[in-house]
Amino acid sequence: MYPILRATELTTNIFLMDVKAKRVADACLPGQFVIVRTHEDGERIPLTICDYDREAGTITIVFQIVGAGTFEMAKLKAGDAFHDVVGPLGQPSELTGEPKEELMKKRILFVAGGVGTAPVYPQVKWLKEQGVDADVIVGAKTKDLLILEEEMKAVAGNLYVTTDDGSYGRSGMVTKTIQDLVEQEGKQYDVCIAIGPMIMMKFVCKLTKELSIPTVVSLNPIMVDGTGMCGACRVTVGGEVKFACVDGPEFDGHLVNFDEAMQRQQIYKTEEGRTFLAAKEGATHHGGCGHCN
Repeated sequence: MYPILRATELTTNIFLMDVKAKRVADACLPGQFVIVRTHEDGERIPLTICDYDREAGTITIVFQIVGAGTFEMAKLKAGDAFHDVVGPLGQPSELTGEPKEELMKKRILFVAGGVGTAPVYPQVKWLKEQGVDADVIVGAKTKDLLILEEEMKAVAGNLYVTTDDGSYGRSGMVTKTIQDLVEQEGKQYDVCIAIGPMIMMKFVCKLTKELSIPTVVSLNPIMVDGTGMCGACRVTVGGEVKFACVDGPEFDGHLVNFDEAMQRQQIYKTEEGRTFLAAKEGATHHGGCGHCN
């Protein structure tokens, strides 16, 4: 069992929990995720690690209610426990593998949309610990749906908050702020890391390609099983079949076929759709180890 030490509702239907999981906390790096289950027969829910404390042996997860599994999770309180927590899974952020002297030279921009703020935070925090400041754009539909603003402000070099309805910070989509920073305020970036809804990442990549800014996206929103076996996170990247949970979740955003991935998400929602995809995709329907023939 994995005790929950803190459970709080950040905003409507978005929750944060600190969980005692020492082995995960000892080994994880920014960009990786865990799979949790509330009970023995519970749904397997993949969640990006939002933060970790190696000394305390804890990890922090943030999730939004999107179905029955996360609805049940939201009922858990401090003092309750998860039946199991598996991880760390997935590949860590490629930034963690770069020499510090190279990172120091880079002008880095993070773009977070909605709950995507949670997986952006540990990367920005890790960079801050290396002495690297990054610019961060955090977007939400409205002020009431913003999360982790103060936490992000503490680790970002510059934080730009924008709301779709203009109720707080800058007004408009995150793409407008990117364009304003580059074209109106003279900012230059060597790399952009974008995490959020698929549609947001698609349009961020469309813009950054026009601006010649290499862009990395995290495809954690399309993960279901977390092991490559279910076929939910199958995606085409640069013409090759990949699986977000075992090959990613980070990929070159300019090579991701977002339209195909989003259309496939809709088909995958029904049993009939999953059967159709399995028949259509054959041996490449699921990943297994991530490299099935």
